[in-house]
Amino acid sequence: MAQEEGGKLAKVQARVAASHGITDLAHKLHFYDRWAPDYDQDVATLQYQAPRLAVDCLTQALPGLPHTALILDVACGTGLVAAELQARGFLQLHGVDGSPAMLAQARARGLYQHLSLCTLGQEPLPSPQGTFDAVLVVGALSDGQVPCSAIPELLRVTRPGGLVCLTTRTNPSNLPYKEALEATLDRLEQAGVWERLVAWPVDHWELATSELEVVPGTSAKDGFISGIVYLYRKQQVTQVEG
Repeated sequence: MAQEEGGKLAKVQARVAASHGITDLAHKLHFYDRWAPDYDQDVATLQYQAPRLAVDCLTQALPGLPHTALILDVACGTGLVAAELQARGFLQLHGVDGSPAMLAQARARGLYQHLSLCTLGQEPLPSPQGTFDAVLVVGALSDGQVPCSAIPELLRVTRPGGLVCLTTRTNPSNLPYKEALEATLDRLEQAGVWERLVAWPVDHWELATSELEVVPGTSAKDGFISGIVYLYRKQQVTQVEG
């Protein structure tokens, strides 16, 4: 039994490592289309924590966020973030993703009021300016997915005073992207368009796909990579152009 479980984990680790290695967006989306039927099971095997951590961050930092808040889940995948939000009483949920097969899985959950096919970074989000009380991007901020240049588009659809929650991996292979992302986040804060409320480093993000990716100072058998959750509040007055 242990050997069978070990073989399953190794297969999942190889699949996730392959996903992380794809930097071309079209190829990445095709990969996710093929992965969609097995995605939830695979990320459960990897003990993937980001959806829960992001929603914990959002609700703990602002416990007064009303359950009637209109929330956009960008790169929603199969709907793991929506499941976490729904469990905490949030029901006004919209989602967008660039993979039709992932959207089909999300639709089957029945948790979203509206789902749209949209590849952020190649096209604008399909919502008017200032629509949402909160916008989340969980698990899609890395090479070959949502580019850093698309971050202002998240702000565009967030209402003044609304919240933007972002996550990214901080394992060695994703550090160049994380550094570019933080430079973008800092520039927007310096421009006065939002303020950082939380930057929450997390050691146990998901099981690593190789020993080279584990959290420094932990043994290979522990096998987790690290990540970080950011939470920002959009300023009340300043608007972002494109």
